[in-house]
Amino acid sequence: MQRVPVLGEPHVLSMILAGGEGRRLLPLTADRAKPAVPFGGRYRIVDIVLSNFVNSGLTRIKVLTQYKSASLEEHIARAWRLSAITDDYIEPMPAQQRTGAVWYKGSADAVWQCKHVIDDDNPDIVAIFGGDHIYKMDVRQMIDTHIALDADVTIAAIPVTIAEARDFGVLEVDAEGRVLAFHEKVLSPPEMPGKPGWCLASMGNYIFNRQALIEEITRDAQLPDDQSKHDFGRDILPNMVKTGRAVFVYDFFDNRVPGEGERERGYWRDVGTTDAYWEAQMDLVAVQPHFNFYNMRWPIRTGMSHDPPAKFVFREEGRIGTATDSLVANGCIISGGRIHRSVLSPRVRVNSFSELEECVLFEGVQVGRHAKLRRCIIDKDVEIPAGLTVGFDRAADTARGFSVSEKGITVIPKGARITK
Repeated sequence: MQRVPVLGEPHVLSMILAGGEGRRLLPLTADRAKPAVPFGGRYRIVDIVLSNFVNSGLTRIKVLTQYKSASLEEHIARAWRLSAITDDYIEPMPAQQRTGAVWYKGSADAVWQCKHVIDDDNPDIVAIFGGDHIYKMDVRQMIDTHIALDADVTIAAIPVTIAEARDFGVLEVDAEGRVLAFHEKVLSPPEMPGKPGWCLASMGNYIFNRQALIEEITRDAQLPDDQSKHDFGRDILPNMVKTGRAVFVYDFFDNRVPGEGERERGYWRDVGTTDAYWEAQMDLVAVQPHFNFYNMRWPIRTGMSHDPPAKFVFREEGRIGTATDSLVANGCIISGGRIHRSVLSPRVRVNSFSELEECVLFEGVQVGRHAKLRRCIIDKDVEIPAGLTVGFDRAADTARGFSVSEKGITVIPKGARITK
C-alpha cells in the first residue's frame, strides 16, 4: 500500500528529468526518449521512478521532457491519471523555450526554464530525480534525512567500482556525510576511504530546499555557456560545495522499502547502454530476482490494457509451446515455440519450432517458424522470417545491418525489414 501523507509534513514538489537523448542506448532511442523505452514486458523505464514517488505518497509530479517525447507524453497522459479532487497530478512538461529561443541546455537549465512551476506551487522542498534508472526507493525516508540534516541539498549515492564510477558523478564525504567535493564523470575518480577500488557515485536523485534551489539555478542561468554546462552534476552541486552550502549525502543502502528483504536492498541499475539494459532485463527472470515485480506492498505501476491472457499451445512431439525462467506479457501466443530466460512484451507471437534464449522482445514482434534467436533485443513490430538465425554470429548480424553491442547483444531496430 502506498504511504499516505499526514498534515503538517513539508510541501513537496517532485520533478522528473526525462528529456535525455540516450545516445548510448541507440537504436532503441532512435524514435523515443530513453525513459519511454519498454522494460520488464509491460512497463516503461519511467514507470519505475513514478511508482517510487506514488508509493511514497508523493503525488504532485512534473515530468520534464524534450527529446522525441511524443510516446513518453502519451504514456504519462494515458497511464498515470491521478485524482484531481486531492490535488494529485503527474503531468509532462515539454520544453517550451520560455526563457528564450533555446531548448534545455542541461539538467539545471531544464529546471530553470520550468521555474514558473516552482513559483506557482510554492513548495518547501523540491525533489529532482532522474527518469531512467531501475531501483526501488521510499523517497520520504530520504526527505526525512534531508530535514534532519538541515541540508540545502541531499544527494542519493551508492558505492560502485572505479570502472563504473567514470560514468557517474563521484562524491567525497566526511564522517558526518557532508560532501567535501563533487567530481562529475572523471577518468580517475577518488576512492572511498577504507574501501579501495570503490567510489561513492551519485544516483542523480536530489532533494533541495526550495530557496537554495532557486538561488543556485538563477545564478547559473546568468553564466555564459562557456562558463557553465548548466548541469546539476557538472555545475550546480560543485558550486554549492565550493561556496559552503550544506550539501549532504544520503546512503541508498539505508533505505527500507516495505516488503523487500536484504537480497533486494540497494539494487540500482543505470540502463544507459545496451549491455546494461539487457543485463537489467535478465536480472528480472532470475528465480529470486534482485528487482522484484511481485512485491505487492511496493507495486510497479503502469497503464492497464485489454490484451487477453498469454497463451501456450500445441502438445506434439517437438512442437510444444513452452517458456522457462521468463516474463511473458498479456496477449502473447507461444505457438509451438520454446523460450528460455527471455522477456516478452504484449502481443508477441512465437511460432512453431522456433527457439529464443536470453532475448528481449518488444510489443508486436512476430517470430517465424524454425527461427533461432539468442541474446537479442528486438524492437516493436519487427517480423522475424522463418528459419532466421540471429545472435550466434557477430559478423553475420552486423552484415545484416543489426547493431551488436560490446558484449555481443544484437539489437534489431524498429521498422527493420529482414530478409534471410
